[in-house]
Amino acid sequence: MNTHVVFLPRDPQWAYCFWAISESDRHKAIEAGATSLCLRVADVTGLGLDQSRPHALQELVVDQHASEWFLPVPVDGRDYRVELGYRLRGGGWYSLAFSAVAQVPAMEPSQRVADAFVPFSLDQPVETSTPEASVGGGVTHEQIYQIATAAGTRSRRVGSEILHESEGGQHGLLNDSGAGIWASGRSESGSGLVRQRSFWLVADAELIVYGATDPSASLFIGDQQVPLSTDGTFRVHVPFRDGQQLYPIRAIAADGEQERSIRLEFERTTPEARVNSREDAVAEWF
Repeated sequence: MNTHVVFLPRDPQWAYCFWAISESDRHKAIEAGATSLCLRVADVTGLGLDQSRPHALQELVVDQHASEWFLPVPVDGRDYRVELGYRLRGGGWYSLAFSAVAQVPAMEPSQRVADAFVPFSLDQPVETSTPEASVGGGVTHEQIYQIATAAGTRSRRVGSEILHESEGGQHGLLNDSGAGIWASGRSESGSGLVRQRSFWLVADAELIVYGATDPSASLFIGDQQVPLSTDGTFRVHVPFRDGQQLYPIRAIAADGEQERSIRLEFERTTPEARVNSREDAVAEWF
C-alpha cells in the first residue's frame, strides 16, 4: 500500500478527504518525532503545481487512527490542494503526501431540476397491510456532514467536534456530566415524577419506475399510456404496498412496425408492524 491522500469538494462550504498511510512511512514519521497527524489545505488558485499561498494555508489536526475527514472550505469558487503530514516535536513538519488540485464550486443557485412524477395506477388488487419502518445507517463522518450542513448549525468546525457542539446545547433530561435522569437510580419513577405522553410512528414505501425510449414512440405500462418527456424519458411514482405488483412496459415506434418490451415484477412483505398515526396516538402513563 502506498501513502496517498484524496481531496473531494462536496459543496461550496465542505469537502471530503480520505487517505492511507503505509506502515513504512508511519514508522519513518515516528522516528522523526511525529506527534499530531494533520491535513493542510492550501489555496493554489492560479499557481503552479508546487506553489501555494502561505497566508491562505489552513492546518487541521485529525485523529491519529482516522482515514477520512470532512473539511470546512475557507472560500468557495477557488482551487485547493491538501497535504497530509505530521507535526514534529521540535515544531517542524513531516510531509507524507499531496492530493491532486480540485476546484470547490462557487455558491450559486442549484442546477438540479426537480423530478416530475406521473401519477399512475394499474388498478391491480393487492393485499394491504400496515408497513414497518426501516432504519438506515451511515459512516460517522457522513453523519457529521449532515449535522454540519443542517439549517441552524452555528459552527463550521471539523471532525467529531461538530457532534459535541451540537449536543452541547441540549438540556432538559441531561445534566452536565452526561448522565441524565434515565441513568440507573435516577429515573422519573424514582424521583416521584409521573406523567402522560403519547408516541406514534408512520412509515410507507413508494416505487419509482423509470426509463427512456425514442421521443416519438408510444409507451404503455399495462394498458395505460404514459407520457414521455421531450427527450424520451419517463418516470412514474406509485405506492409500493404489500403483495405482488406487475409492470409490463411496452414501447411502440411511431410507424407501429417496431416494438420493445420489459416485464418488471416486485413483491413486498411486512412481517411486523407496530405503528399508529399522530391522530391515533393515545396518551400513556410513563
